[in-house]
Amino acid sequence: MTRTRELQRHWWDWLSTSERLLRWLNEQTRALIRRDVPTVESLQTNLDEMIAKMQQIDDRAVASVLKLAEELGVEPNLRGLSGALPKAEAQQIQGLANRIKAASQTIDTTMERNRRLIENELDFMHATAAIVMKAATESEGRFATQAATPVLVDQAA
Repeated sequence: MTRTRELQRHWWDWLSTSERLLRWLNEQTRALIRRDVPTVESLQTNLDEMIAKMQQIDDRAVASVLKLAEELGVEPNLRGLSGALPKAEAQQIQGLANRIKAASQTIDTTMERNRRLIENELDFMHATAAIVMKAATESEGRFATQAATPVLVDQAA
């Protein structure tokens, strides 16, 4: 693990951060389902900060991969690194890479679900506003606007 220590440290940090992000995303899902706008708004700052932190960790991990690949004289990808490392170390980074891929897919799926929930809510609000506007502009019906009759003209006649 000596050669990949820095990379593994970044990947473990990424996994830890991804778990926290996923908890926030699940909380956002619950708030969206409850239509709890204040909670959704307050969570957004935390989500933005967590995503930015994950990007920083990812950038450091990429730098570690590039450095390690250069030291080993291989392509900067998992296959290149695994081929040049001792078997045990290659298995460790492959296992971590698999965990990162699974966590990333879970985060992507959860973010997509939340995006669809937000879009559905916006569509619902748009449709509701259209119905209200239509009802308000109809000349007949329960919500019709009544034309004001001139009171003075009727009294004078």
